[in-house]
Amino acid sequence: MFGLNRKNAAANDAVYTDVVGQSAPGQVAGGGKGHATPSRREAEEARKSQLKIPKDPKAAKKASRQRDQEDRARAREGMRNGEEKYLPARDRGPARAFARDFVDGRVTLAEFFIFIAIAVLALGFIRNPLIQSWVSIGFFALTALIVVDTVVLLVQLSLRAKKAFPEAKDRKGLLLYATLRTLQLRRLRLPPPRVRRGGAPKV
Repeated sequence: MFGLNRKNAAANDAVYTDVVGQSAPGQVAGGGKGHATPSRREAEEARKSQLKIPKDPKAAKKASRQRDQEDRARAREGMRNGEEKYLPARDRGPARAFARDFVDGRVTLAEFFIFIAIAVLALGFIRNPLIQSWVSIGFFALTALIVVDTVVLLVQLSLRAKKAFPEAKDRKGLLLYATLRTLQLRRLRLPPPRVRRGGAPKV
């Protein structure tokens, strides 16, 4: 029986070699490559060697984890560099890049809101009615300034974006996207800023 199986396997390889080795009309046998067409077994072994997949299951699993780590590292680096293919869907497109540049090129009060909130929280522990009253007044005043500053920025962005991107579908969700970016500290923004303070958006 084992001899019969070996004969069948050899026959199958021979048939595979004959079928693959047939030349197209007008070509020399062997595909014109100057060497015999490999058998199915040889082709599979060559493919596995190209993929560099270890035969040992533990080694294969380790290699797979290493490839995944390398892919994630490349994705993180690509995001830090602002490469389009590595960005999340919400950050892709020229309109979103325009909005990021517009926000990053300005100093916004909303960027420092987190520090204001922390200061108010700390001063709230002082049990002095006069101090707490001034803290409340100052907090509401700064919040009003932040709102006004953000509204002005969004109006300017809307006007500029309409000129750069006439199609309304390209500007969908752009103002909300810009608002959320103004609330982030500049050095913590992702994708990272690609224009300096005072710089113009890149179209």
